[in-house]
Amino acid sequence: MPIESRTAFMSAAVGASAGAGVWGTIKRLRARAENGYNTVEVAVEGPITREGSRLPGNRRRSIPADKIVDQIERADEDPNAEALVVKLNTPGGEVLPSEDIRLAAERFDGPTIAYATDTCASGGYWIASGCDELWAREASIVGSIGVRGSSVNAKGLADKLGLDYQPLNAGEYKDAGYPLKEPDEDDQEYLQGIVDDYYETFVERVAEGRGLDEETVRETEARVYLGTDAAENGLVDELGTREDVEERIAERLGHDVEIEEFTPKQNLMERIRGQSQGVAYAFGAGVADSLGVDEEFGLELR
Repeated sequence: MPIESRTAFMSAAVGASAGAGVWGTIKRLRARAENGYNTVEVAVEGPITREGSRLPGNRRRSIPADKIVDQIERADEDPNAEALVVKLNTPGGEVLPSEDIRLAAERFDGPTIAYATDTCASGGYWIASGCDELWAREASIVGSIGVRGSSVNAKGLADKLGLDYQPLNAGEYKDAGYPLKEPDEDDQEYLQGIVDDYYETFVERVAEGRGLDEETVRETEARVYLGTDAAENGLVDELGTREDVEERIAERLGHDVEIEEFTPKQNLMERIRGQSQGVAYAFGAGVADSLGVDEEFGLELR
């Protein structure tokens, strides 16, 4: 091909490529205008569990962790979602569900800001460590970087009722923490070791995600702090309102912000189940729930 023809061909190709880039930008801007948002907000409210948990004094249930993960992943796949806000109002909850949400936030392709409203404790703080920044209000409750393992022992009650626990186990620690078994020192050491291992993981996640020294994290001793104190000791990046958070996102994106609140998808059976649970609660199931006892040793970030 002659040099002149080759040059013309290359110029046309470059022009076509540039035109495609411009057209792609136009399509993204048009989609953004049609959908009316460029940032997604996902809420983590109430106790963090795999199945969701009923909120105290409210018939509504907290959103199951898997649903929250799904919302964040939907945001990550949404071409309009340039940034993510994770709104946190939670006292904490189960370890692995908290970790799953943290991982989803960490994997989001774009700026991520965790925003603590009333409470961002324990499992909530675990989640926040997967975001780029953590904001809170001056009076927010923040921290509680610790792990709690617990089980209710009913051996004394069983003795009074004339009940005798006769174990049939395969494995020395199979019934460690079982409520009808008299706790012994070996069981306590074994269960405490599990709690300690989770705590070390928690400290590592926070130190890495929040850019803190591990010893500094341990020195908090699982205390909670007001937002002002949390900002002073580095547990929170900035104090501000929701409007301040929006301004920060706009600063990072370089343009105005429109936020869309994502809610979990529910199929027909899930909606029916939720309504029936509300009816059951109204007839007293909530009382039974509050008196329920876990049969096995439970771990929580609270």
